[in-house]
Order: sequence, then structure tokens, then C-alpha cells
Amino acid sequence: MSLKQKVAGWKFWPPCLAGFLLAALGGPAQLRADTNLLVAADGSAPFRTVQEAINATPQSASLSNQVFIRIQPGVYKEALYVQREKRFVHLAGDDPEKTILTCDLFANMAGPDGRPLGTFRTASTYIDADDFSAENLTFENSAGPKGQALAIRVDGDRVTFRHCRFLGWQDTILDNRGRHYYTHCYIAGATDFIFGAATSFFEDCHIQCLARSYITAASTPAEQPFGFVFSRCQITGASNGLQTFLGRPWRPFASVTFLQTEMSGVIRPEGWDNWRNAGNETTARYAEFQNTGPGAATNNRVAWSRQLSPAQAAAFTVENVLGGPDHWKP
Repeated sequence: MSLKQKVAGWKFWPPCLAGFLLAALGGPAQLRADTNLLVAADGSAPFRTVQEAINATPQSASLSNQVFIRIQPGVYKEALYVQREKRFVHLAGDDPEKTILTCDLFANMAGPDGRPLGTFRTASTYIDADDFSAENLTFENSAGPKGQALAIRVDGDRVTFRHCRFLGWQDTILDNRGRHYYTHCYIAGATDFIFGAATSFFEDCHIQCLARSYITAASTPAEQPFGFVFSRCQITGASNGLQTFLGRPWRPFASVTFLQTEMSGVIRPEGWDNWRNAGNETTARYAEFQNTGPGAATNNRVAWSRQLSPAQAAAFTVENVLGGPDHWKP
């Protein structure tokens, strides 16, 4: 069956799903890796959609021969998929508030087979490739409070986000695997809105809590020394009186650390939750160091979390957390 035949019936599917499947099937002829690609929703550039530009990138890109995709201001409603073989792709906008990559899939939505999509297939943007980066963009899932709905899913290694916004409700960011670096980003959500098994460093980021729930739900493997690390971040609430937990362990051995982070009164005095399983209290690796603000008070923190000494906190640097055997420096 030709690509044209396959997409013939897609007009009856949600636009985001049709876009995702088009990405999986392939797109237009590939361009040279040293070409800077331009996307504009109004048709004034060679590519009207971001996915078309991603599909046009070659599989031969490398550290010395990378792909840069410039996205003009606009709202791009499409489910994006950066395929595993599309390494060294860089997406860039000029202003994250004016360049928005969005979709509205949610877990209970019916997929092409008539069955619910489930959490992991709801990502507005799915990064499966290594060595990906993005800057000055908004990644959004606009479904709202309809259950699990990912703004982004990241499975690639050595992935970097700079000056980006991540907007959602439940499960905004799935850091599924790999090493990821977020700097000067804005992240908004209600429940478990930063979750997964990856090793991720969040530096100078603003975390906005939208409801009484949980910020993180890490599933860090036992053998992995670091999970989510937040350094010099700011945590605020969307309304007065709202209180939430720093995290709960999605799996045993969850690892989350907050360093020198400003915590408003949105953080509950106990700080952490065991997800209705006392056994998690013996395995979860929850730690804090020199946090400030009314939400950082330590006198009522759960006994199974810990406050780091200066010597212990010194190990939580970008180089140590993300370096790995290849000494990656984002």
C-alpha cells in the first residue's frame, strides 16, 4: 500500500495522531545535513510543519555535521516524533511564548484501533534520538485535566533544553531514559508532572504547581546513581493555599534531589510521599541541600528523606550527574 493510500482515511482521526503516523512512515526526500531548515506555519518557508522538516533530515548527521531547524513564531498543532535514527537535530525558536509545539492527546482517548491510547502514546513531542537539543520553544499538551497527557517524552541520550517552556497537567514531562539537561526552563503541571527513569539535571528552572498533588514521580533504577537533580530552581504555586509534595516514588529506588532551590509555601511541610507503600521508605533516595523559602523548612520533613552535608552535596554537579562514561558536557 502506498503512503498516499495509507493516509487517505486519516481525515477521520485526530490531527495529532495522523501527524504522528506520517512521521513514522517517513516524509519527503532527505536534505543534506549541513542545510539549515526553516519552518513557518503560514507557508512562507520551505516547510509548513515541524514534522516535515524533521523527516527531511538525513540519518548521516554527526557531531561535525549537524542539522538546525529554525521554527518561525506560530502554533504548531502536530504530534512530533524525532525518530531514533535522526541524531544531532536541533530545534530553535526565537521566543518560547510565541513558538508553541502542541497537541491534545490524552490516555483515555481512543486511538486508531479504537482502544485507549494509554499514557505513553500521548506525547505531543516524542524525542527518541540521541544528541537532540531545543531552545526558545514551548512544548505543550493542551488536553487539560483529563488524566495522563504528555507534553514531551524523552528517550534519547545527551538531550538538552534551553529556555523552553513545558506546559501540561498530569505527566507533563516523561524523562523516560537517557541523560537530559534543562536550563532556564519553565515547567508547569499538576500531578507527577516530571516523571520517569532518566538521569536529568534541572538548573535555574521555574516549576509551577497547578494543583494539590506531586511534582515528581521518579522510577530511577537501583543501579543508577542519580535520578532527577534540581539546582538553583524556583518552585511556585498557581494559587494561594495550594500545597503539593516534592515527589513520590513511581518505582523503588526513586532518586530526586533539590539543591539551593527557592520553595514557596506550595510545598507541604513533610515534603515527600511514599505512594501508599511503606516499603518505598527504605529504598527511595530523596535529598535536599540549602533550600530556601517557607516550603524548605526541614523540621517536619519525613524521616526517610535526608538533608545533605556540604561534602555530600558537592557530588551533585552537572559533570558528575550527567558526565557518564563518555564525559558528556551539555
